Amino acid sequence: MQPVDFTTLIATCSELRANWLPARTEQVYQRDRYTITIALRTMKQRDWLDISWHPQATRICIAEPPPRTPDTFTFSQQLIHQLGGLALIAIDFIAPWERVVDLKFARRPGEAALYHLYVEVMGKYSNAILTDANNEIITAAHQVSQQQSSVRPIQTGQPYETPPKLTGTIPNLNESQTRWQERVSLVPGAVKKQLLKSYSGLSSSLLTSMLLAANISPETNTDTLTTDDWDRLFAHWQEWLQTLEVGKFQPSWIENGYTVMGWGETAPAKNIQELLNQYYTDQLNQQLFSQLRHQLTQKLNNILGKLGTKAKTFKDRLQQSDQADEYRQKADLLMAHLHNWQPGMKEIILEDFETGKPVAITLQPDKNAVQNAQKLYKQHQKLKRARAAVEPLLLEVQSEIDYLEQVEAAISQIDNYQTADDLQALEEIRDELIEQKYLEDLEYRRRSITETASTNFHRYRTPSGFEVLIGRNNNQNDYLTFRVAGDYDLWFHAQEIPGSHVLLRLEPGTVAEEADLEYTANIAAYFSRGRQSEQVPVVYTQPNRVYKPKGAKPGLVIYKQETIIWGKPGIIGDR
Repeated sequence: MQPVDFTTLIATCSELRANWLPARTEQVYQRDRYTITIALRTMKQRDWLDISWHPQATRICIAEPPPRTPDTFTFSQQLIHQLGGLALIAIDFIAPWERVVDLKFARRPGEAALYHLYVEVMGKYSNAILTDANNEIITAAHQVSQQQSSVRPIQTGQPYETPPKLTGTIPNLNESQTRWQERVSLVPGAVKKQLLKSYSGLSSSLLTSMLLAANISPETNTDTLTTDDWDRLFAHWQEWLQTLEVGKFQPSWIENGYTVMGWGETAPAKNIQELLNQYYTDQLNQQLFSQLRHQLTQKLNNILGKLGTKAKTFKDRLQQSDQADEYRQKADLLMAHLHNWQPGMKEIILEDFETGKPVAITLQPDKNAVQNAQKLYKQHQKLKRARAAVEPLLLEVQSEIDYLEQVEAAISQIDNYQTADDLQALEEIRDELIEQKYLEDLEYRRRSITETASTNFHRYRTPSGFEVLIGRNNNQNDYLTFRVAGDYDLWFHAQEIPGSHVLLRLEPGTVAEEADLEYTANIAAYFSRGRQSEQVPVVYTQPNRVYKPKGAKPGLVIYKQETIIWGKPGIIGDR
């Protein structure tokens, strides 16, 4: 993940000053453990300013409104208590080339600042610290005790101390090319590495884009650079410093990230705020998606493994109970042939009543024939009782397995992060498993809780132009089948295979052609556990013929009057 460097910080603060000063502070909300967002209102607009001290994604930028869920963090409550209703009057840096931004708040523009919100953009040491006018710390996003750091503790009631000053050489627009070149090439080495060593305020991403813009590989040794190479590189160096001074940035997307200098642009960005918000939202979502998907997959594998073991135990016990009738038959045979028994016998061979075949019956020599028969009858009754007790238990375990395999299939369909909808669909699965008591709430830090399923279904169009909707998880499946489906639609599902509910939307009076049915069947096959098969049996019926059994878990339904059609998942996968 590309960190916010000094250049990007200058760019975003410059844009914020131009559009958001002065602004009234109306609300403060904490999105997560690393991010607060402040509602700002100017004479022309109202929006939300995100301030994040995330170790990999520290940033300041305008972002989307927060979710409408309760804010349970104390830091945001402390901020709104102090800053609510005040004006944001300045966005300054505490010193040249320092990555610490000072947001100043006063009663009204033109008055002295009552509070300072210092945002320290320093990687894993990033922080957000609120002080009063005398720079005494009121609260901090991350407090640092004396034991944690004797150099710079950060605690309520103590004076705010700025981070240690920069020790490297500061880039200077007035420095000559000769002096600059001497400094960089003093010790031969890769040009990018030598620039990073020689000057403060630089970042790996900035230098990579600068060098590539100058048509120089970052790994090129300084000894091998030609005069033209040095001239081109110095020209871009000067361009960078002039941009910092003038403040005219070019926010752009590049192949593996973003730039505010326009170098290596693959697509322009509307503004710096939108650029930063989109980049870090996507990067953090991708990170959360990967972590959550791994956690859910591992958890499901563990649960299904235990349930599989339990089911096998029950099946073994049922298999044993299948011998119940055999014990009764042997007991009947023995009672019918009491006269054939002799004291001390360990085994007696008698002919079966129906087949006439010999049946060997093991006997206990210390018991008579009647006692041995009674023992066989008892074993028969014991196994019959076991079957009556085990069958419902096996049914319950198998029902759980079916449900969790359906969840597992839904997760397998959400295999890559592409948009925020993918993360939301995965979070809904997590919330569903928490509601069904398969996961502990505290085990997974939930960002938001929605009371109803989202409607970010997968959407396709059939050859005739009919819309096809596909549920991405069990709650969406239920919502699609029982809330969205209309009287004229058709409901599809892979036959007896975990998969998504699929809805073919039809207008009144329209009839789906054979090609539409086949296309929708292919989709239902693709969004099922049978995705890797050449053909998958798919059923379809009218939505009013799909029912949810009383007490059934999310996504589990029964249907009737269905038609079977073969779906080819590979056709959809090749698109």
